[in-house]
Amino acid sequence: MNTVLRTEGVSKAFGGVQALDEASIEVAPGSIAGLIGPNGSGKTTLFNVITGYERADSGQVYLNGTAITNLPPERVFALGIGRTFQLTRIFPSMTVLENMLIAAQHREGSRNPFARAGGAASRRHATELLEFTGIASHARALAGTLSYGQRKLLELSYVLAADPDIVLLDEPAGGVNPSLIKHIAQRVRDLNAAGKTFLIVEHNMDFVMGLCDPITVLDYGRVIASGSAEQVRNDPRVLDAYLGADDSADDESVEQGSASA
Repeated sequence: MNTVLRTEGVSKAFGGVQALDEASIEVAPGSIAGLIGPNGSGKTTLFNVITGYERADSGQVYLNGTAITNLPPERVFALGIGRTFQLTRIFPSMTVLENMLIAAQHREGSRNPFARAGGAASRRHATELLEFTGIASHARALAGTLSYGQRKLLELSYVLAADPDIVLLDEPAGGVNPSLIKHIAQRVRDLNAAGKTFLIVEHNMDFVMGLCDPITVLDYGRVIASGSAEQVRNDPRVLDAYLGADDSADDESVEQGSASA
């Protein structure tokens, strides 16, 4: 299988907690892949390992067939993996447009013509992306004044400015009002139709099931199922994982535990 992104046997523990246990996934070019699982199943931890925010204890991560395991985040971003976060990471004291111009400079110039062009070309491309995501009217506003949903759209725009080979979205619908959720889903479809590849972590099952194919399911850090929305929805292992899940823990609490480990 031709893949943009692949992990092989990735494991990660925080103290005595095994967050990932030989997790292997594949994302084909031109797909909108989903990654789901109960709270604490390791979804965000896998995103963090892929993008260099956490080091894998074992296993490998490949981008377009080249190993990128445990490279620093800025290097992973430069090589072509764009990523958003559960809690948006923007520059709140800078304008929306300034946020966008910074993004273009962080992708290798040889692969991002807008970073090389600079000046007017960069501003034009940034404005086009803001228009595409629907927040161009806020271009001169401080990013910190945006609503939470608008910040999600800015972060998506920021990632797209670097023209990544694959975009990892971490709970893009989380905390967003229903109309903006539909807007985000449509923008993802439009980008995918133009050739962009996605891997999406999301708890909103309507969002995932209506958008993603294939869908991979994690439970206790292990991949327990992968397939179409219908296959995953009817898989008894998936039903058991969700029905037996303990909602008192989540990926974020596991990561916080790593800080004191």
